[in-house]
Amino acid sequence: MRLTTIILVLAGIAVAAFFLGRQRSVAVVGGTRQVRKLHSLPGYYGYYAAIWSVLPAFIVLAIWITFADQFIVSNVVNDLPLPYQTMPQSELNLVVNDIRNLAAGNIASAEPAPEIEAAVERYLELRVVSNWIVSLLCLAVSLAGFVIAFFRISPKQRARNKVEKLVRVGLIIASSIAVLTTVGIVASVLFEAIRFFQQVPVTEFLFGLTWSPQTAIRADQVGSSGAFGAVPLFVGTILISFIAMCVAAPIGLLIAIYLAEYATKRIRKTAKPILEVLAGIPTVVYGYFAAITVAPLIRELGNRIGLEVASESALTAGLVMGVMIIPFVSSLSDDVINSVPQSLRDGSYGLGATKSETIKRVILPAALPGIVSALLLAVSRAIGETMIVVMAAGLSANLTVNPLEAVTTVTVQIVTLLVGDQEFDSAKTLAAFGLGLTLLLVTLVLNVVALQVVRKYREEYD
Repeated sequence: MRLTTIILVLAGIAVAAFFLGRQRSVAVVGGTRQVRKLHSLPGYYGYYAAIWSVLPAFIVLAIWITFADQFIVSNVVNDLPLPYQTMPQSELNLVVNDIRNLAAGNIASAEPAPEIEAAVERYLELRVVSNWIVSLLCLAVSLAGFVIAFFRISPKQRARNKVEKLVRVGLIIASSIAVLTTVGIVASVLFEAIRFFQQVPVTEFLFGLTWSPQTAIRADQVGSSGAFGAVPLFVGTILISFIAMCVAAPIGLLIAIYLAEYATKRIRKTAKPILEVLAGIPTVVYGYFAAITVAPLIRELGNRIGLEVASESALTAGLVMGVMIIPFVSSLSDDVINSVPQSLRDGSYGLGATKSETIKRVILPAALPGIVSALLLAVSRAIGETMIVVMAAGLSANLTVNPLEAVTTVTVQIVTLLVGDQEFDSAKTLAAFGLGLTLLLVTLVLNVVALQVVRKYREEYD
């Protein structure tokens, strides 16, 4: 059976186990009129039977998914002729990769050797056998779990407590996965960044003014010694993000104030969905719009007033990025403003304040923590944007604060450094992790600042 078929069959068994378990709980007390004799509601007994019919089978299935391919590959390699088994591990990995590709139906660039064809047949045979074994094993385990749970159902059984305990354990596991994933991401970035800083001094990375990460492959190669001063990238990132926020912050906040305080319900129902459509547009579309429409327009306007504008400029990327971020600021700020208690508005009006005075002196200060969070989310969105910068600002690591010149950002350079097949042992590739660690620390600082602002004003207005 295919994996999807196994999952569907197990889901069907779980549904059947739920109804049978519920019926069993009613039957053991003599019918629906005696349900009060049960410790828990009949539905909990159904959930109990369904969980025990699925959970052990999914554990078996997870183990199979994790280790089956390794077991099959090990058997296939053992059946290969001796010259293949004595190959270096790197070359043997390439052979195994070819076997997997041929088994998947991919066309090879050259005619495979007879022993490779035999290995592919062996691989497919073992896959089929493995699939049937795990299918039958999962079905057997599922049915066994259901039978055990079914006959354990009794009036005194604490089904609700057991089901809630399993649900609680599941929630803890899900939360742990999220936390461990975050820890794993931080650890992987930190580990590779430490390797990078062992080759490139931290001071050179943080304060160097030249970014040219091309490293020499041979000792006699000229012009590729590598320069890893990231200041041009930091400046380019800050410049484009600043331009974007200069567009998004005031416009988005004014839109939010209008929709929350001045607009009629009809206008609000029409305008807000239109704004949210902008948030769903792929960034590559914004990139095309920036490169094809906005960049020529800015260059033509600059020429008319005597300014020299590069074909790819920070101003173009920042303006278009700001338009892209407007829905984030306006939508979040609108929700925050609407969450301000109406009693604050009524109290302000009762003291004789006008609508504009109420907005400036009551509503906005009360909503400030949420507005700060919205702006920080927008800043993070601007810092992490890549496609618009690639298409509108270019890849040149120029150290300049002139918005009319081409610049690049940290995220663009991370993508550039990690494109294609890479060996993670050179400073060029490891530089991406140094940049990633820097972005991580910047995000952490922004979050700390946001928490401090929220804590300060929440105490004041709660």
